[in-house]
Amino acid sequence: MTARIAEPAEARSTRPASRPVLPLWAALLAAATAGGLLNLAFPALSVWIAAFPAVALLLVALIGRRTWSALLVGFVYGAVLFLVLVSWTARYLGPIPWLALGLLEAALTAVALIPVTLAYRWIPVLVRPGLLRAGILSVVAAALWIGRELFLGNWPYGGFPWARIAYTMSDTAAARVTSWIGISGLGFLMVLLVAFLVELARSRPRSRGAAVVPPIVLVALLALLPAFPTAADGTMRIGAVQGNGPTGYFDKREPLDVLTAQAAATEPLYGKRMDLLVWPEGGLDGDPFQYPVLSDALDGIATRAQAPILANAATQKGELFYNTSFLWPTDNHRTLARGDVQTHSKRHPVPFGEYVPDRAFYNAIVPDLIGLIGRGYTPGVDAPTVRVGAKTVGLAICFDVIYDEVIAEGIDGGAQVLVFQTNNADFRGTVENLQQLGIARMRAVETGRAVVNISTVGTSQVIRADGSTQASLDEDRPGALLEDVELRTGATAGVLIGPWLEQVLLWGGLLVVVVAGVSGRVRRGRSEA
Repeated sequence: MTARIAEPAEARSTRPASRPVLPLWAALLAAATAGGLLNLAFPALSVWIAAFPAVALLLVALIGRRTWSALLVGFVYGAVLFLVLVSWTARYLGPIPWLALGLLEAALTAVALIPVTLAYRWIPVLVRPGLLRAGILSVVAAALWIGRELFLGNWPYGGFPWARIAYTMSDTAAARVTSWIGISGLGFLMVLLVAFLVELARSRPRSRGAAVVPPIVLVALLALLPAFPTAADGTMRIGAVQGNGPTGYFDKREPLDVLTAQAAATEPLYGKRMDLLVWPEGGLDGDPFQYPVLSDALDGIATRAQAPILANAATQKGELFYNTSFLWPTDNHRTLARGDVQTHSKRHPVPFGEYVPDRAFYNAIVPDLIGLIGRGYTPGVDAPTVRVGAKTVGLAICFDVIYDEVIAEGIDGGAQVLVFQTNNADFRGTVENLQQLGIARMRAVETGRAVVNISTVGTSQVIRADGSTQASLDEDRPGALLEDVELRTGATAGVLIGPWLEQVLLWGGLLVVVVAGVSGRVRRGRSEA
């Protein structure tokens, strides 16, 4: 018999402690299932509980993987998630934009998940099995998950932060957590809970009593934490009009059809007291600062409504075009220039929707599609607020609702209520408007502000600061809302702390993985010497 030579304890401690939980074929199946389950958790289905097993399946599929197999697992997960979640992009433009966006996000997801699988390979080498290892691994995995969301939410072309896991909680009590630690903070706690349960299932710690305490605390936070308090400051009577006009790219229309639809839907509000009249994004056929027929129409409507109109249109300044919201005053008897009114232009024009980055390159690939986007919008720089009398209204135009800094700037500027103007006409018959509405609902809870979310074609809603619906207009029909909307003051902790917490999670998670990798390599070198 050949005698076994005992391996030194130091050498044993440097070997990878985490082997794949699943064979590759099963990991790919788990990743695809995870992407499918997470889709169920987003609006319109809103089966929020599905988000938790989705995270568990993906983490289990990544544990112990090498880089290339982790890339494959991450890509499968990202492809299923995004191709289903944003399938509405193919509604009018066909499969090319849908596939381009979905597969790009899948590729970026795959790359950004590599640090997660590295954490599961490297950290166990340095930390003994037990609750400490479970805690460190769970915190790092959750931090890296948020880091991945931030990466996708900022790059390329300004990013696409549409699929943040916290948005699945927009209709639940857990949404209140965002008012304390922001949207990324809620996502971190969700993934932390799942990651810790996965580690407990894998490690089976001796101290069962101590092991159940962290999950219980996390569940209690998600379910029972009250909203961060903000102060009531009266009400504003706001009318919001959904004209249901022909505002899509391919809608057939005659000149002034959009204005006509908006004006007709506004008529029921005439003669009623109103502090502000809100029209949606794209509620005018052109630039009222250049076309007198539009400015005259706004003058007449504002006079009959006896309220300023918060409207939106494509405007031109010199050679540049902007997606601009503006506050059109009442009792105006002169031609207004752009500088005479309060304006806010969209900060994040939609790539390949409102402008074409690297146009020459993409035009060489798909000239027919690129040719549809005749003009490109320039990002705005003016503040996302307007003053209505003594009150401040915060703004976000369409997709700007997904960008934290736009919302935070509005609150910093004193916004007491938020108005989100959007045009969903290109996505009629899809769940896009409900996904966006869920994000608007989350913004209400996060900021402690009521939200007026007004669409050209619906669904439009007035949402209270607690996330509940005050009033609603169904999609694909004209209508008007008139509501006393509560005003509130004071910034929530989520608005103030959220951006800082994101940076801590992003760089902290990456730093721990790098330190673990370097330390493991040093220890291996010593054992081999």
